[in-house]
Amino acid sequence: KRYKPVLVFRGSISMSNKTGFVYHELFAWHDTGNWSLFLPPGFPIQPGMHVEHPETKRRFKNLLDASGFINELKPVEPIAATDEDILRFHTEKYFNTVKKMSDENGGDVGQLTQVGLGSFEIAKLSAGGVIEATKAVMAGDIDNAYVLARPPGHHADADQGIGFCVFGNIVIAIKHAIANLGVRRVAVVDWDVHHGNGTETAFYDDPNVLTISAHQDNWFPPNRGFVSDIGSGDGEGFAINIPLPPGSGMGAYESAFDRIVSPALDGFKPDIIFVASGFDGSAFDPLGRMMMHSKGYATLTKKLMAAADRLCNGRLVMAHEGGYSPTYVPFCGLAVLEALSGKSSGVDDPFLEFAQGMAGQDLQQHQEELIAIVEKQISHR
Repeated sequence: KRYKPVLVFRGSISMSNKTGFVYHELFAWHDTGNWSLFLPPGFPIQPGMHVEHPETKRRFKNLLDASGFINELKPVEPIAATDEDILRFHTEKYFNTVKKMSDENGGDVGQLTQVGLGSFEIAKLSAGGVIEATKAVMAGDIDNAYVLARPPGHHADADQGIGFCVFGNIVIAIKHAIANLGVRRVAVVDWDVHHGNGTETAFYDDPNVLTISAHQDNWFPPNRGFVSDIGSGDGEGFAINIPLPPGSGMGAYESAFDRIVSPALDGFKPDIIFVASGFDGSAFDPLGRMMMHSKGYATLTKKLMAAADRLCNGRLVMAHEGGYSPTYVPFCGLAVLEALSGKSSGVDDPFLEFAQGMAGQDLQQHQEELIAIVEKQISHR
């Protein structure tokens, strides 16, 4: 089908945006080895394919190319983050460990985090891609941006990699923006199915960075992201966790964003909003037990865009995190980019009807009870 761009109209006015897109083929060259799912091989685990393999991201980019929608986006070239950028967050010891492992044939640099030959340079490029998108948004060259980053970043701690994440891409970009771009207050919304522990930890005592994580309750990392985790010291109240029960669908996510995320952003008034965009909350993902779909992610994107328009001149940067269905991630990603740009690709999600038809997509009572607890908590901030 030949691609024909169609503007999306809201009322009588076209809301087309200039949306930046960051990708580099080297992102797909980060080698996670022959692990099986997320564990290393060795009896009784037969060698296989690591779940964080290149195809989820590459097929996302391929769909943009094949549909022609890539031509509706403004390319932003990733430039490797400097050592200074990385070391604003990560310890020198960890930085050197990643470099050494990368130079010497790869290895494990933390909890379930594998690097291969050249991964150090690719991880710096991934973090640098988020920085370049942030710079372009802050300069007004683009309205918003999506960074198809790999390796991902939201689990990484200062002194170790966690959960496939080598360097903390969003954390590094935030620290760069505060140091160099005149940014003072930053909000991070993480909708990955796994808790955004690395981002939260980096700013846990910082009242100038609001972190919000909507994730599957007590999945990964274990024992993180509870409702009671609200920040400490001067940062108390500036960490918000929404640990949704397994099986949550569009009803729960939309309610959480309407009743918790949007009001929290309005109260905080950030200069820029970052989104840790993982699509592992989809109904077809092997590492999550949620029921989101492409239309749902587009809806959440529009809610965040509306908040950004109200609060910070539309400044919104999305950095790709998880999402492990190579078949379905591309459709979720395309839907988000359509929402960001205000344009339609003309491509229909062929899996959407199946996901929308799953029982339990509406807000359930036990999900409502959890959302009400967090809603009450933020109302007392």
